[in-house]
Amino acid sequence: MTGAFSWCPLPSDPALSPDETKRYARHLVLKGFGGGAQQALKAGSVLVIGAGGLGSPAIAYLAAAGLGRLGIADPDTVSVSNLQRQVVHGVGDIGTNKAESAKGFSEGINPHVVVEPLTDGITSENAEALMAPYDIVLDGSDNLVTRRLVADTAEKHRKPLVSGAVSMFSGQVTVFAPHLGGPPHSAVFAEEADDASLPSCELNGILGPVTGVIGTLMAMEAIKLVTGVGTPLIGRLLIYDSREAKFSELDY
Repeated sequence: MTGAFSWCPLPSDPALSPDETKRYARHLVLKGFGGGAQQALKAGSVLVIGAGGLGSPAIAYLAAAGLGRLGIADPDTVSVSNLQRQVVHGVGDIGTNKAESAKGFSEGINPHVVVEPLTDGITSENAEALMAPYDIVLDGSDNLVTRRLVADTAEKHRKPLVSGAVSMFSGQVTVFAPHLGGPPHSAVFAEEADDASLPSCELNGILGPVTGVIGTLMAMEAIKLVTGVGTPLIGRLLIYDSREAKFSELDY
């Protein structure tokens, strides 16, 4: 598709095919996960905002894990400077829309996943329509205007929101779900904050693997929310310092 939103249905049968049974064998024998969680994952859907540094590893692991439907919203095109950290894109994708490029990568990993590229990205005009068909929203955007739009729309429609951010050598991840009793987005990002007051990856740089760590943690949170396995980071901010190889956690 090119721009206009269209809804892709989930697989009608959550039962696993013989190929899927082989593909997800390590999940199926995993105590505390197993076939029930894998079927829930197949019946689940996640909208990823941004196919960049955070979205790329999240997309890769959600597709590989067997998510039923994956929406990818990004209006940008792949550039050579992206390739240091945006691992779903390659040299041959330079100049291609990131959502389309990520779709090709995802389908190459797992043809059982329904992938919807949303090449207009998310805007105030289309946010509600884009978000409505999905169970979970994962925000890998790089500016506060988009983050607030995503958070407000997710809260309005009672969608759990997995949110990550990175800068230089560190990153953070949390889950916003006020409808489940958690604090809102404004509890972490004050309304008066703006992009000028926050560090920019373009100006300050970012170590590529940091985005991999945080994006993978975001995928894990989405999988937990879809399957009901584990305790999500609701009301908790997990912080990663790559130079010291340390994680810390703040309650908010």
